[in-house]
Amino acid sequence: MKATFDLSAHQARRIALAAQGFAEARPASVNRRHFAKTAERLGVIQLDSVNVVVRTHYLPAFSRLGVYPQALLEKEAWGKKRSLFEYWGHEASLLPLALQPLLRWRMARAEAGEQWGNLARFGKERRAYIKSVLAEIEKRGPVTGGDFATGPRGAAGWWSWSDGKRALEWLFWAGYVTTATRRGFERVYDLTERVLPAEIHGMPTPPEADAQRALVRIAARAMGVATEADLRDYFRLPLQGARTRVQELVEAGELLPVKVEGFSKPAYLHPEAQTPRRIAARALLSPFDNLIWFRDRTERLFGVKIRLEIYTPAEKRTHGYYVLPFLEGDTITARVDLKADRKEKVLRVQASHTEPGAGPDTPDVLAAELSHMAAWLGMERVEVVKRGNLAGALKSALKGLSA
Repeated sequence: MKATFDLSAHQARRIALAAQGFAEARPASVNRRHFAKTAERLGVIQLDSVNVVVRTHYLPAFSRLGVYPQALLEKEAWGKKRSLFEYWGHEASLLPLALQPLLRWRMARAEAGEQWGNLARFGKERRAYIKSVLAEIEKRGPVTGGDFATGPRGAAGWWSWSDGKRALEWLFWAGYVTTATRRGFERVYDLTERVLPAEIHGMPTPPEADAQRALVRIAARAMGVATEADLRDYFRLPLQGARTRVQELVEAGELLPVKVEGFSKPAYLHPEAQTPRRIAARALLSPFDNLIWFRDRTERLFGVKIRLEIYTPAEKRTHGYYVLPFLEGDTITARVDLKADRKEKVLRVQASHTEPGAGPDTPDVLAAELSHMAAWLGMERVEVVKRGNLAGALKSALKGLSA
């Protein structure tokens, strides 16, 4: 099908930013309604254990809303009246409760042994043991991996899991158990029907094709404009399933084919996507933020290559260990390698670099946002290490703020 119209790279970028919530002014005070709107808009929030600055799932709301109580996310994710649940959405993720029935096809595939090779094999070979673990949870209530820390440890690729932990993760994949709460970052598992609200658990399971279509709709709304690969990646849908669902939505008029400047593949516009005249965002982005987690799309939209260097040897890193790109307006203008020194109450900028889109105001704007983040994290000051081409100007800008 031919593209119905063309979009410039600048238009596509503004559409994407508006879809992700960056076109709206931050509220003076964040409440549950603001947080719920953000979670609903995103559709999925990636979880990750790295706590160098703050764990990644806390950052998307801060990037869009500004200072908010972290306990708000914890209540929505793991409280008694939660609005989110944990499952494999993009990666390990928090998702709105209404999406749970839309992911049951993935749970069914996991139970059938079609997910994650090593765990699938374990599920086939140790089904009787897995059933015994499930029966124990039924009797005992919430458990952790440590409650079943028996049996041989796995290879390094399994994070040295015990058989008990593998059983719990298989049950999680297959939907029998979910995260009741977390202790630190350790999952506490319980039966899904005891954790989720009855109205969610009792909802009918849609056919796989219907569920995948719904997930593509959510992804399209959350991205505004996207290629088939972008849409597939958002919820990590199977290749053929995503391809078919996208074409079905195009035929139904729910996705509009467009040609985007700088995109080598066809793209699709959500019919309700907005194209603001300008974006006035100022945001430090988690490396796992929905806006930039698909690196190919990030490069197409922003002309910036984002590479996660956590697993790169220190001497081979270009920008640092835990690097947050800085969104200024509709442009990524800088990146900062951050570390929260909780003992000294210092947010440390271990390296800072400009991008080609940086302007004369970038150091001042970035300094203000770093101070904003430091206050949110309970840090007393921001300290700049002299590494990177932005370090000197950023240090001066921070001095100006405190003067």
